[in-house]
Amino acid sequence: MCDYSLHSVASRPARVGDRLRTHDFGTGTRGFADVNARSTAVCLLPGTELAFAQEVRLQRFGLLWSKYQTMPYRTAVFRKVNEGEPATHHDALEFPDGQTVMLTFLPKGQEATVLQLPVQATAPAFPAQAKPLVHAD
Repeated sequence: MCDYSLHSVASRPARVGDRLRTHDFGTGTRGFADVNARSTAVCLLPGTELAFAQEVRLQRFGLLWSKYQTMPYRTAVFRKVNEGEPATHHDALEFPDGQTVMLTFLPKGQEATVLQLPVQATAPAFPAQAKPLVHAD
């Protein structure tokens, strides 16, 4: 659920209404923490919808530089990327224009609220031996 670099950090699953803050956990990546419990990573499922308190800021890094960029959006959907590559970051945000940005590019301190969790597939509500009704005319 959480990025590979957060596996050594205490974590919990996200819930609707959670108030989160981007946080540097000191593990080589940034992630989300509860605003009231910053040492605990909050893990999101792909498809989780977020609303940010302000337009989302990004921080890009070069060899000897970093620059900031502001996205014109306050909402994003959490995604997993690069899943076939075990030792790379997987947590990303997809913005309304379709652009996907790695979560680790968000500077620490940005606040977001979990609006909606993804729909989980569930088993059918009827027993396996149940047969559909057939109407004879």
